[in-house]
Amino acid sequence: QVQLVESGGGLVQAGGSLRLSCAASGSIFSINAMGWYRQVPGNQRELVASIISGGRSNYADSVKGRFTISRDNAKNTVYLQMNSLKPEDTAVYYCDAEVTGNPPSLPPSRYWGQGTQVTVSS
Repeated sequence: QVQLVESGGGLVQAGGSLRLSCAASGSIFSINAMGWYRQVPGNQRELVASIISGGRSNYADSVKGRFTISRDNAKNTVYLQMNSLKPEDTAVYYCDAEVTGNPPSLPPSRYWGQGTQVTVSS
């Protein structure tokens, strides 16, 4: 089994910054892709950013130029640096990971973190 633990959410004023972290632990052979999603009550969960093991990243248009996703493969950790935050960034942020467990002959599985609240005040 694999666990994802997020940290770094909180309350910040518009224009401020936050850094989210998500550490994966458990029976991990390799992590293929990691990402951050966010969800506002009543809305669907939406992709914020993703990054594959080779480092290539992808961003939602609404966060390009403001957010940066990175990962530390040695620590099985993904980060989301959020700058120039706006009130519309307020949401619960979830990390996910596509993990190849042990033994690696098994197909990869997708795991989610518990979510961390980010609130941006105007």
